[in-house]
Amino acid sequence: MLLLQGVFREELEEEFRHTMQEYIPFISKYWPFIITGLVCYLATRFCFYALGDKDKRISMYNRDGEHEEADLDSDEEVNDDSEIVPALPADLKHVPFEFERYSEEESVRRAKEFYELVKTRRTVRFFSKDPVPFEVIQNIVKSAGTAPSGAHTEPWTYVVVSDLDMKVKIRDIVEEEEKVNYLRRFGNTLSSAGEKWTADLKPLRTNWIKEYLTTAPYLILVFKQVFSYKEDGSKKVHYYNDMSVSIASGILLTAIHYAGLVTLTSTPLNCGGRLRTLLERPSYEKLMLLLPVGYPANNATVPDLYRKELDEIMVQI
Repeated sequence: MLLLQGVFREELEEEFRHTMQEYIPFISKYWPFIITGLVCYLATRFCFYALGDKDKRISMYNRDGEHEEADLDSDEEVNDDSEIVPALPADLKHVPFEFERYSEEESVRRAKEFYELVKTRRTVRFFSKDPVPFEVIQNIVKSAGTAPSGAHTEPWTYVVVSDLDMKVKIRDIVEEEEKVNYLRRFGNTLSSAGEKWTADLKPLRTNWIKEYLTTAPYLILVFKQVFSYKEDGSKKVHYYNDMSVSIASGILLTAIHYAGLVTLTSTPLNCGGRLRTLLERPSYEKLMLLLPVGYPANNATVPDLYRKELDEIMVQI
């Protein structure tokens, strides 16, 4: 048996030597092309699997500079063996829609009246310390809560802060990150894009000092719920949560203005995770906006800006 194995091995070795002698001239002549093709093949395989894995990740690095559950989770299919039931009652009652139809003249008047009101809305960075009745804030938030949402999931949480100590902590976090943003992340030494960003902000006279965060009587932090949980503990999908919260935020800004107050629409970069932890919000919530709310300071100023004309923003077909 050992003799047969030895003979078989010698035959294999002889066949291998013969094969190598046959192909060595070809390999020696075309080896640069062979190596290049092999590298391209391996690079393509790597990119294919890397991109495929990216789509399957449960968490990703988002604009807040933190790892959070991906928004894809909000629209994912529920893959389990249990019976799929709607989040709303299956026998949800439908009632007659109460609607008052205005005359054409009244509709034109009301539309123009509303425009004349909202066109005076401005972003304000200088606030008065004068108190605002909490009932006003409550009704403003209730107004935002009337916004439409995907499958009526209402994927929003409004955290209202009036406690001075908490406002100081929030300001410390925001200013710490904003200073990094101005001097390093988007500073002149970073990139041409950073230079453009700081140049665009310069006429607005902004910097990392956010005094209004402790001066304004209220801060409203708008959180988006990526998903939530039902009473039975199962996961509740929040469809179109970004769009839903965006619509609600528009109503919130309008309600603030209608109540005779002012605000500043700030999106604290890289602060979301820390502020969420500070305010003890769950991991499935993500900070979208931070709004100081109150009366303008007596000496408040705003940039002399002009809005686009109607023919620049509307296309009639």
